[in-house]
Amino acid sequence: MKQLVATIALLVSLQAFAVIETYEFKTEEQEQLYTDIINELRCPKCQNQTIAESNAGLSEDLRYIVYQQVSNGSSKREILAYMQERYGDFVLYDPPVKPSNYFLWFAPLAVFMIILITVLLKVGRRKVKPEQAETGEE
Repeated sequence: MKQLVATIALLVSLQAFAVIETYEFKTEEQEQLYTDIINELRCPKCQNQTIAESNAGLSEDLRYIVYQQVSNGSSKREILAYMQERYGDFVLYDPPVKPSNYFLWFAPLAVFMIILITVLLKVGRRKVKPEQAETGEE
């Protein structure tokens, strides 16, 4: 039993190391910029994972692209614009508000308003009939 637990623990720990890549940066700021950017970009292939968290091959490629651009001195804004241009708004966790994204931004508000109006209409139409009030008191 101990061997089984040790084997499972080893496999889980190896899985955790699978995402970590070691890139050499010239400065601490570049490393911090790299970390910030890979935590802001969504994996286009995965379900709600950043490229930092994902094990997908595409995410590895995107991390390498980010590493190259950070090493070349590109700014965060330039790198995010490049990724957005190449992979669309989906790659950003905070997509810009523009007509193609209106549904994404305003659909939750529209659903909330529909529910609120429906509840208010149902409550507003409810009337207490005088007969029920009299019989209820007796």
